[in-house]
Amino acid sequence: MGRSRIGSTLAGLTLAAALIAAPGGATAPGSPAAAASAAGAIGDVLPAPVSVQAAATPYTLGPDATIASDDAGVGGYLAQLLRPATGYALPVGQGGQGSLSLLLSGAPATVGQQGYQLDVTASGVVIRAQTATGLFNGVQTLRQLFPPQVESASVRPGPWTVPGGRIVDYPRFGYRGTMLDVSRHFMPVSVVKRHLDRIALYKINYLHLHLSDDQGWRIAVDSWPRLATYGGSTQVGGGPGGSYTKDQFREIVAHAAQRHITIVPEIDMPGHTNAALASYAELNCNGVAPPLYTGTGVGFSSLCTTKEITYTFAADVIGELAELTAGPYLHIGGDEADATPDAQYAAFMNRVQPMVAGRGKAVVGWHQIGASAVQHSPGRIAQYWGTTTSDSLVTTAVSKGAKVIMSPANKAYLDMKYTAATPLGQDWAGLIEVKTAYEWNPGSHLSGVPASAVLGVEAPLWTETIVTEDHIEFMAFPRLPAIAELGWSPWSTHNWSAFRARLAAQAPRWDVMGIGFYRSPQVSWPAPGRYEAENAVISRGAVESNHAGYSGTGFVNYDNVTGGYVEFTVTAATTGPAAIRLRYANGTPANRPLNVAGTVVDFPGTGAWTTWQTRTVTLNLTAGANVVRATATTAAGGPNLDYLEVAP
Repeated sequence: MGRSRIGSTLAGLTLAAALIAAPGGATAPGSPAAAASAAGAIGDVLPAPVSVQAAATPYTLGPDATIASDDAGVGGYLAQLLRPATGYALPVGQGGQGSLSLLLSGAPATVGQQGYQLDVTASGVVIRAQTATGLFNGVQTLRQLFPPQVESASVRPGPWTVPGGRIVDYPRFGYRGTMLDVSRHFMPVSVVKRHLDRIALYKINYLHLHLSDDQGWRIAVDSWPRLATYGGSTQVGGGPGGSYTKDQFREIVAHAAQRHITIVPEIDMPGHTNAALASYAELNCNGVAPPLYTGTGVGFSSLCTTKEITYTFAADVIGELAELTAGPYLHIGGDEADATPDAQYAAFMNRVQPMVAGRGKAVVGWHQIGASAVQHSPGRIAQYWGTTTSDSLVTTAVSKGAKVIMSPANKAYLDMKYTAATPLGQDWAGLIEVKTAYEWNPGSHLSGVPASAVLGVEAPLWTETIVTEDHIEFMAFPRLPAIAELGWSPWSTHNWSAFRARLAAQAPRWDVMGIGFYRSPQVSWPAPGRYEAENAVISRGAVESNHAGYSGTGFVNYDNVTGGYVEFTVTAATTGPAAIRLRYANGTPANRPLNVAGTVVDFPGTGAWTTWQTRTVTLNLTAGANVVRATATTAAGGPNLDYLEVAP
């Protein structure tokens, strides 16, 4: 079809007649159809926005661009995101107007405390919000509207074009979280910080850290120092374990806060406490410390709930942890306390919950804290991790005023295997492919729990089998973005087909970010070694999808001009010659040659715009990233370009 081929093929016809008669249904530059096609990508972000209005005119960030921000923190964050890949100075000014303006005024009241309005015109980008958090969320949307190469740590050539239009957006639920279990396998500060960087992209605003369990205690407590030095000295399967000093934990909290993410620390009690029991004999009813534990069993340990020193311990730990935590929540666990009699469990929780409230925090606990004998504390939150769609403990807690965080293990647990063949993870709650993670409604999942009682969603990642950062990435992506969309987007936007297309478009971004994700067969990912044209840098062309047979989510239709191009960033494992295949369609008899990285390649007619063929050129690539530009060399422009593929 080629973009606006009318002038060369149907001279003398009126525009209306040409649009009807042009081979492949070509569209003229500036026509409504062309504008919609060019700007359609503004809504192709995760999570799905509340409202999207596409416009014809995009914005291209240039080397003289500036950032003006009413919040210095968010403005500085945006500059830090864009500077490495663009190489631009991007000076940040307080207030005023810039090429990219972040304003704490003019946002509609509907966006609330976390939402934003984003406007893209030819002259620049304006994000308006009522709070710095809203501006930050708008920045995450803007980030996804830039080409994936914007995530690069080194300078890329650009251009840095954002589709035109307006987005008005705000979350369905205020709490959108994920959990990282650092107790079964310890994760260093650097790993947690990089995880925070990645989850911020999808507007996750809470990171729950599971800091204690049978296998390890991971936070320093000055009044009980052996918890970290001895209780933190191992992990599942043995190994050195580890723990965070208070300064390291503060570093994590500060890094999270800069990304408008709140840390929710958890000390699990009265069960899951073998690391504490091994560290201090007096916490055991028999006064004998058990050995450190490196297995994966659950339900066998318990603090001695009839000893007064246990409550001194709990008060000290809660007090010191509360001082380290800027957020409103402190998680006290409460799950799988099988070794604690029910009456003692209730008595323990009824003494410990007020300790949390006394430190100015709201109690969060696994849904077992909803037991009828456990008293309700103000602001209490029950986190549901069951596998059924009804639970009396949760409905009891809700009847007393509790809110609920939805984390059903058979839908939201990131440590469950994708399929039986997944090399990591467990399957006790079932197998969770991407569609399973996406196809449930947090607002109506549990009978007797109305949407008004749901605080939000959280995707936990337990680490019995998760040892490295690569493991975290593989299990969290792409399922965590699915859970993030459930937490943010209106239920009216929920659509699996649309979601998986937007999800597939994230793959090139993850590749640039170095995220080793699971390529679910349920999603039409760009093939390894394949680079979809619609995800590349495009100049004087548009992404379209009106001809069958293309790969990915569309193809690029060149304008009828010399010099339009599609630019790919291709990664090579080694230096040397490589066969590069370009898949294209050309529904006219005329050749539409492209200059491919210095080599002019013919792209003759394929007979129809739905007939796709490949052309191969050998290029010398260097190990690492290579820029390959396919530039139209005639006034007719280039062919419809589907993808570039590096032959194995």
